[in-house]
Amino acid sequence: MSRELAHHRGVTTESRLMKYVLLFIALAFLGFFLFLPLVAVFVEAFRNGIAMYWQAIVQPDAVAAMKLTLLVAAISVPLNLVFGVAAAWAIAKFEFRGKSLLITLIDLPFSISPVIAGFVFILLFGAQGYFLPLIEPFGLKVVFALPGIVLATMFVTLPFVARELIPLMQEQGTGDEEAAISLGASGWKTFFLVTLPNVRWALLYGVLLCNARAMGEFGAVSVISGRIRGYTNTMPLHVEILYNEYAFSAAFAVATLLALLALVTLGVKTFFEWRFAGDLAASGRSGH
Repeated sequence: MSRELAHHRGVTTESRLMKYVLLFIALAFLGFFLFLPLVAVFVEAFRNGIAMYWQAIVQPDAVAAMKLTLLVAAISVPLNLVFGVAAAWAIAKFEFRGKSLLITLIDLPFSISPVIAGFVFILLFGAQGYFLPLIEPFGLKVVFALPGIVLATMFVTLPFVARELIPLMQEQGTGDEEAAISLGASGWKTFFLVTLPNVRWALLYGVLLCNARAMGEFGAVSVISGRIRGYTNTMPLHVEILYNEYAFSAAFAVATLLALLALVTLGVKTFFEWRFAGDLAASGRSGH
């Protein structure tokens, strides 16, 4: 018995040591690659004082970049919200031909470089674009304008809402909807009173991630925007321009706004994950 107990203690001590070693490696990695750069951004932003920081934030080009970033997010996120809910509902609740193809297409932005996506939109809507004859009579400008930035942002943020909803809807099945319909509820009433409340936290989580990516997108937007200062520059593009012009303090000042956005997103994301996990556990218990 004593040998077995000693052996058990040895294994326990060894596994505990390994746990602490792995934890130290993980924390050291996060500190070096995440915490230190974040601290460096704020240190550089305030190096010349609060007055210079504020001046960089309220500079007209910076304000224009902020407004454009918020406008693009305000347009692209609701559109992707509608698409994500519709796609997830169709995939999780119905059987149809081409279902696997639709799932693959939703995941496509994850596998394509955003820069390539920007070039594709230029190929479609540029001066020699395939779709230019269709939009030219209406005087609609896509490339180097707001519509092109919105299209590029929508493409790179396309999967986020749908990919959060699909697994949860598949896990929940169609029992609640079938029960509501059997009691006389219409399809739309079932959707708004049964389906949406069941996925509300996953939906908010997906919208949060979609919004964060929309505001921080660089590659696709940098290609299709033309980087016209004060007109088509979003916040990430404005930071790059300031840095290339050796206006380091101003660049880091604007970058702190993106960093704060990331921190807020992380905090709200953690809350949603906690609340979302509780709902999943509850749904799992009710299903059994």
